[in-house]
Amino acid sequence: MDLSRIVERWAAFQPDRTAVHFQGADISYAQLWARIDAASAGLAARLQIGKGDRVAYLGYNHPEILVLLFALSRIGAMLVPLNFRLAPPEHQAILEHADAKALLAEPGFFEHAEKLRPALPGLTLVALDGAREGWLDWRSVCAGAGGAGAAGDDGDPALIVYTSGTTGRAKGAVHTQAGLIWNAVNSTHYHDLTSRDHVLTVLPMFHVGGLCIQTLPALHAGASVTLHPRFDPGAWIADVAARRPTLTLLVPATMRAIVDHPAWKSADLSSLRMAAAGSSTIPDSLIAAFHARGVTVTQIYGSTETGPVSIYLRLEDARRMAGSAGKAAIHAEIRLADESDREVARGKVGEILVRAPNVMQGYWKDPDNPAFRDGWFRSGDLAFQDEEGFYHVVGRSKDMIISGGENIYPAELENVLADCAEVAEAAVVGLEDAKWGEVAVAAVVRKPGAVLDEAGVMRLFEGRLARFKHPRRVVFIDSLPKNAMGKVQKFELRRAIAALG
Repeated sequence: MDLSRIVERWAAFQPDRTAVHFQGADISYAQLWARIDAASAGLAARLQIGKGDRVAYLGYNHPEILVLLFALSRIGAMLVPLNFRLAPPEHQAILEHADAKALLAEPGFFEHAEKLRPALPGLTLVALDGAREGWLDWRSVCAGAGGAGAAGDDGDPALIVYTSGTTGRAKGAVHTQAGLIWNAVNSTHYHDLTSRDHVLTVLPMFHVGGLCIQTLPALHAGASVTLHPRFDPGAWIADVAARRPTLTLLVPATMRAIVDHPAWKSADLSSLRMAAAGSSTIPDSLIAAFHARGVTVTQIYGSTETGPVSIYLRLEDARRMAGSAGKAAIHAEIRLADESDREVARGKVGEILVRAPNVMQGYWKDPDNPAFRDGWFRSGDLAFQDEEGFYHVVGRSKDMIISGGENIYPAELENVLADCAEVAEAAVVGLEDAKWGEVAVAAVVRKPGAVLDEAGVMRLFEGRLARFKHPRRVVFIDSLPKNAMGKVQKFELRRAIAALG
């Protein structure tokens, strides 16, 4: 059996139920399955895609990403979703590393993809929603190809997600079909997800956050998905009122954009029973803003490598334990370990180690990567566990600042900065210092019209954090360097601050 069975089975149980709503049109489970069946046949017959092959997608969120993933799973092939924000040389490097056989691209990315032709002459280019000279047409590929025999199996790799994380070096995390199903099971427990739910997906599906936290789990549960091509705060507010979703997934940057939107205070949010949030530490002020509007914010911890559903804060605990990442997923083991791989006591900070069936199989073409030790994935993230068993993430091990022998976790300082009305966004990094070894430096983006100065920033920490944790320097910048999921790329930020002298 292969991953596509989740759509095939729901098409049998509830053929007319909306599976995906996109740009004003409903796609029922029966229609979605018909598209998958036709696509798998066309991929095999017309593109000669076989078991183990890789096919990439370049574009915004679109139902055909899901069609392609399920169709490839029937064949036993793999989807390589590309971050549309990357430059052609970056895409070239990924496509070469993945040995992609074909690339399906949206019209807005045709010219971008054409730039890849000289370096990748063997790459078949396929046009989505439009004809292009020298390209194959996706609709023609999927038209009249006839049924295809299913060669895929749960044990087959299904998805390669390339991530630079916060270090800048792209790696391809390989997820199996079974891993995606186990991830959906964990998500079902996290959200109490059923076929009666309706998910509003606005985060990019080239990342496991947009694809695997709610979207695939919703289809696994027989629920409905309203899919936006890209995040827009006004469109999110409008569709929460019009489409009446019960669940949605956000990151701090999108939460901030929604809260700052003029329609936020009067928006009808009554259909949402919870908003899941993740990707990085969620500022207390953003959680409070959603809670004040009657929307409970729950939190999820994970990474591209872990599926990502690993630790989560369920609805019943979300208000009381706001700010916590929650407890270990129902099908996940979590350890907190010190530098010597010894488990730390409760209340002590350690690196998060994860062992679960939804953790990646490994990195593509990198079997000796030290990310695994004795079957445990080493996340590089730091957390402590309180007496009730809730995990509290304090940052990345590489981001921890050791100043004068004391550990400083940037997330603590960033939470203080996030509560300031004059701060649009901020991040804290450590820079070398002759006296202290390292010192904390705050990079602050002021809101338009704000008059906040360095002294004003320093005053924010008075009485809130121990003095040794206070930043020794404040740098005002126009924007923070981020990856596609809104995580600040601190290696780039350190480089930029160092260049300022």
